[in-house]
Amino acid sequence: MTLALRVPAELSARVPAEQRGQGRDRDSVRLLVSCGSEPAHHEFRELPSLLRAGDLLVVNTSPTLAAAVDGRIGHARVVVHFSTLGDDGRWAVELREPDGRGTTRPRAAGPAGTEVRLPAGVRLVLEEGLGGPGGRLWWARVTEGAVPGLLREHGRAIRYSYTERDQPLSAYQTVFALPSADGSGSAEMPSAARPFTARLVAELVSRGVQFAPVTLHTGVASAEAHEPPYPERFAVPEASARLINAARAGGGRVIAVGTTAVRAVESAVGADGVVRARAGWTDLVVTPERGVRVVDGLLTGLHEPEASHLLMLEAVAGRAAIDRGYAEALRGLYLWHEFGDVHLLLPEEPAHTAHCVSNCW
Repeated sequence: MTLALRVPAELSARVPAEQRGQGRDRDSVRLLVSCGSEPAHHEFRELPSLLRAGDLLVVNTSPTLAAAVDGRIGHARVVVHFSTLGDDGRWAVELREPDGRGTTRPRAAGPAGTEVRLPAGVRLVLEEGLGGPGGRLWWARVTEGAVPGLLREHGRAIRYSYTERDQPLSAYQTVFALPSADGSGSAEMPSAARPFTARLVAELVSRGVQFAPVTLHTGVASAEAHEPPYPERFAVPEASARLINAARAGGGRVIAVGTTAVRAVESAVGADGVVRARAGWTDLVVTPERGVRVVDGLLTGLHEPEASHLLMLEAVAGRAAIDRGYAEALRGLYLWHEFGDVHLLLPEEPAHTAHCVSNCW
């Protein structure tokens, strides 16, 4: 799916919301709601009034890693993006080169045996390409030290050219993030959850909205090619599976916070429509043809017109709703990317009136 629109550069969110206004969930973050024929404009702090008692928010607890580390191949400077921890202790990595503006551009990787010198005497050796779309990622092994310590001491959050400057890692953590025992996490923030604060979570809970935590460690995205995601590690705990099944049985809506939450939950549902505890790797790509079996709604950021994530949005809400929503986001000067505004896609339900508010919440 590609949208027939162009996002002006000035609509890229260049700094976190709290540097633009009062805070992560206050007036500095806007919320576009697509439900029915006309999108509606809100502030993110209004989310509790847009949901109902019995609704369930599925949230990703993966922490964001300081996944970018400077290195050298011979005399050439490179930046290593640590993407995913493999079962055998190797890491999937992407090699990029500095662009002179504090960010990076694509770089040809390989061949096997290439050695990258990293800080503190650490050596990274490329072993084999992952294959798949684009062939950007390689399995690599660190010969000295452990990667989690390297990232803590010498890493920084992955940054793309539309952002103004490097930000502290805390700017890329969501309120739901939990540390992993093995040091794994997300190379890029599960950003749909970024506007949530503890205060807003408490308000939602007080209104009868429940939360089901899942984990999906996101790998590095392709800022240039917008390719589908590589296989990623995920876990749906038994307690969360029960919550999801109970919400569906009781008439509540299952609303995923972010495309990562959709991928995790939809990877854990059986042919009978029941979600069961599951952990491992998922290569699921949600498309309109495949559809969604569990998720009723989606809270997500605004994606580039060529992004593969748009296929998932279409699977949840339909092409017409996405077209209308994105056209309205452009007219309303919403902000794109991980520090930007948020889009809530809700199912329209039968009602005696045609007004979206009556049909959706």
